[in-house]
Amino acid sequence: MGNRLSKIYTRTGDAGETGKADGTRVRKDDALIHAQGDIDELNSFLGLLACKVDNNELMELIKRVQNDLFNIGAELSVSHPYISDQDVHFLEQRLDHFNEDLSPLKEFILPGGGEAASLCHIARAVCRRAERSLVTLGREQHVGPDMLAYVNRLSDLLFVLARVLTRESGESEVYWRQQ
Repeated sequence: MGNRLSKIYTRTGDAGETGKADGTRVRKDDALIHAQGDIDELNSFLGLLACKVDNNELMELIKRVQNDLFNIGAELSVSHPYISDQDVHFLEQRLDHFNEDLSPLKEFILPGGGEAASLCHIARAVCRRAERSLVTLGREQHVGPDMLAYVNRLSDLLFVLARVLTRESGESEVYWRQQ
């Protein structure tokens, strides 16, 4: 790969616009830019989570998801599908794998369960916001159904991973009690 960014600042965004991959310009508050930003924020939280995870299987999964999130960003930028039903199926397999050893939930759990689990809950919440941004964007332009399914499944996976990380840290899940 050659030098993609030879200069970090360009001054082209100083007036509130940014460039798309096809060279056109859009406002920085455009629904596309919101969706891309939410995906980027999610990816960043996953990077932070990866710093707190000691489990190699989870680390590899986080790296895979981070690459998939870059693919989602690319798909949003160039309107070419990079996420497929196979990627969604992969998440479903991982969900089933990690969920099979967890006790069934009879109540809602509160976010927590140690530092890594809490970070995973934050990533899950950001993932759900990213999904909402994609749905909003879908009112203006085509958003691939596999991309939407992937992000939906990812929030489920992050919930299950938070439970796994809670268990691995020796913490207990705290159940919601209606007051």
